[in-house]
Parts: sequence; structure tokens; C-alpha cells
Amino acid sequence: MRTDSSPGTLPAREHLPAGDAGTPVLDVVIPVYNEEKDLQPCVLRLHEHLKRTFPYAFRITIADNASTDTTPLVSQRLEAEIPEVKAFRLEQKGRGRALRTVWSASDAPILAYMDVDLSTDLNALLPLVAPLISGHSDLAIGSRLARSSRVVRGPKREFISRAYNLILRGSLQARFSDAQCGFKAIRRDVAQVLLPLVEDTGWFFDTEMLVIAERAGLRIHEVPVDWVDDPDSTVHIVKTATEDLKGVWRVGKALASGSLPLDRITRPFGDDPRDREIQDVPKGLARQLVGFCVVGGLSTLFYLVLYSAFRQFGGSQIANALALLVSAVANTAANRRLTFGVRGRGGAVRHQAQGLVVFGIGLALTSGSLAALNAASSDPAHSTELAVLIAANLAATVLRFLLFRAWVFPDRDDDQPRTTVVAGHTPSYSTQQPYAPLPQRPTPHHQYATAPQPSYETTEFRAGEAAEQRSWRDATVQLQPVRPTDTDPRNS
Repeated sequence: MRTDSSPGTLPAREHLPAGDAGTPVLDVVIPVYNEEKDLQPCVLRLHEHLKRTFPYAFRITIADNASTDTTPLVSQRLEAEIPEVKAFRLEQKGRGRALRTVWSASDAPILAYMDVDLSTDLNALLPLVAPLISGHSDLAIGSRLARSSRVVRGPKREFISRAYNLILRGSLQARFSDAQCGFKAIRRDVAQVLLPLVEDTGWFFDTEMLVIAERAGLRIHEVPVDWVDDPDSTVHIVKTATEDLKGVWRVGKALASGSLPLDRITRPFGDDPRDREIQDVPKGLARQLVGFCVVGGLSTLFYLVLYSAFRQFGGSQIANALALLVSAVANTAANRRLTFGVRGRGGAVRHQAQGLVVFGIGLALTSGSLAALNAASSDPAHSTELAVLIAANLAATVLRFLLFRAWVFPDRDDDQPRTTVVAGHTPSYSTQQPYAPLPQRPTPHHQYATAPQPSYETTEFRAGEAAEQRSWRDATVQLQPVRPTDTDPRNS
């Protein structure tokens, strides 16, 4: 996706190196609030599954966000009994807040979370994180709405889930199938750049994170899951749906205004195979042609409607000029965003001025066609006028596309020196924050008591900034608010 801003800061995706190391590869976070009954069975079951099936070192982090029952005591007891379990205490509610805080403080290269009820079959966990370990994808989500998923739940929740995802597709153009399934994973390098852009601290956190990631061009891997509804779920459906709709409106407004700095999380040029130079195929031409044809067809209908309306109050030349002027402004704005992918307000005035020059050429073609028709017939029929205008507009459309592509919205990558195009990428991990080789789990004759224990870190957040790593000596320390918007009344 092209923008008017600087290129992204994310490195090219690389397969995590294999080998022995002390840092866990996977950190599974379980956000909880007053889950004293379900927490211990969940952690024991998850730990047994990972110990039996996951080939690398792992960690299970309990993110207790302001529980008022005995959940903190259960968390501390599990931490004391199981070396791979760590407890993390927050003094404010909000699932999104808990995930962002623990993910930002974790040192594991792969971060995941799942709901404490374990509605999702754990056999999907390894397929969920495998594309992230291999470097194939940036995020991974479990989907209850995929065709091969097997789901058991009531009609009410089924209807709400499908309706919500239809809203996301219609309003935010989301292409992922299931935003709210409590079964997701993300690469740590992606999370460090993506999470500061996510504002929500509650249940809409998942959706906002996925929409921003998708709009930035990150790859989201979907895993069909087997899922059984928890009849004792404490989620308030109506309140959650209302807050989600407010979040959809907020994110949609930010995307429409271009206020989200999506360029911060784009991959470098060359990481996408579509960036590669292919002989005799102009870059992006096919997509631009499709977008231009769609916009052109809608603009032509809009123009004809305007012409028919203006024709009631004036001559054909005046009606044609006014209709073409209004439709040309709308056409330039639509092509700027949809066809050529230019985001933000930078250069918008210049683009409209250049579009008006292109409009002048179209006006000359259509006006000349009308003049020729009037010279041939003193009183041509309205349908004949429309047919002539359509033919003239087709000729003007071809010229308009060429001028838009070569002059109004030129691909800036073509203007850069060839030396800036990188054919291959040196893994940036060696120069920034290197991932340690993938640690293998100890063989059965090893004891956890003698295995090296990883160090943990916590985070103090500032508004709009990435987290700074500090020593995580006490895994149950009280954390400061992540950002000013964390004082969300619905989470109190």
C-alpha cells in the first residue's frame, strides 16, 4: 500500500533460528478476571498439552486484571508449583489492557493468548504459532467461521458473531473471518510496533489490532478451530456489542481521515513478492486498471445523472461543463485513494489541480463531440446526446488513466535510484534486538529444577510510546496505566 509517508520500520520476516537457548519461544497469556474456579484446571490442562506436544520451550503467563476473588492466590500457587507458569497482576480491568501489558513486557519471540474456559481445542495451538515461527505470517487467529471449523454454541451467539463479522466486512473492509475468537498469536517484533497504535483496552482490542494490521499489509494466518461454547461465560453480550460498534465507528473514522500511521508497520520494499521487478509487467498495473474501471463506471453514472439534471435548467454545453466538473473532482478523489492507494492529506490540493487539467482535456473532447452533433443535427434527441457523450467519455477515460498514472499519481518507487531496491534482506535481528535460537525442551531425563530459568521483564508505559524493558523481578507487581485512555469507564 502506498502512502505519502516514510517507509515502514518492520524488518523482513525471517524463520526463527533453531538451537538451544534459555528464552521461551512461546508465551501463552491467559487473561483472567475472577476465575478462581476455572483457572487451575485451565493452566494444568494447557501445561500438560504444551509439555506433551510443543517441541520448544514455552511459558504460560496468567494476566490477572483486577480480580477481587481468590484468583491472585490461585495464580501465585500455580507459579510456585510449575516452573513454566508466571503470574502477572494488574490493578485495572480490561482484557485488551492485560494483553498489551504482558505482551509488551514478554521476551518470547512468539506471543499468544487464549480464554480461560479453553473453548478452543488445544490441538489448534501448534498450527496457530507455526506460521509465525517459520516467518510466513505476522499474526495468526483461530476462526470459528471457517468452513472446516466445528462449533457448538447457541443460535443467539452464532447470530451475533456472524452479524458482527458482516459489519466489519461492510464498514472496515475486513477480510479475516473471525475477529473475536479468543485464540490468537503475534510475532513479538510486530507487537512492539503494532500495539502502541491500538487504543482499546477491552473486548474490541482484538478487532482493532487485526484491522490495523490488515490495512498495513501484514499477513494474518487463519486456523479453523473446534470450539465449544462455555454456557457459564460472564461476558455481557449487549454491552460488549455496543462498545464494539463504537470501536468500529472510531477505527473507521481514523482510517477514512488517514490519521492512523499505517506506514510505521509496513514491511520493507522487497519483502512482498509483488514488489519484485517483472519484465514487461508495469508494477501494480492490473490492480490499478481494475480500480480505475470501477471508479470510472461509477463516475460515468454520476456524470450522466448530473448532466440530465443540469440539462433541465440550461443548454447542453453548460450542463456538460457543470456535470463534468463535479464528477471530475469526485473521480480524482476516488482514484487517489482507491486506485493509486495514496493516503493522507499531503498533496491532495496539488492532485486536484492536476485532475482539473485532465478534466479540461475531457471537457474539450466531450464539448467538441456535442458541437459536432449539433452541427450535424439542429435538434438531436436526448438519447443521441447521451450516446455521443458516452463514446467521447470512453476516449477521455483512456487518456485520463494514462495521465493519472504517469503524471498525477506517479509511482514514487519508479523515481528512486535503482540502488535503493533491495533484492535480498539481511536479518535485522542481528543488528537490533536479536532473537535467541529456538530453545529445545529438555529431554525427559532432565529436571526442571536444574534447567536454566529465564529472566522476566516488566514495563512502564508512556502514552504513544513503545515499552521500555526493565527487570521483572516481581511478576505480581502493580503496573501503571498503559495510556491516558486506559481509564475506560466500561472497565471500571
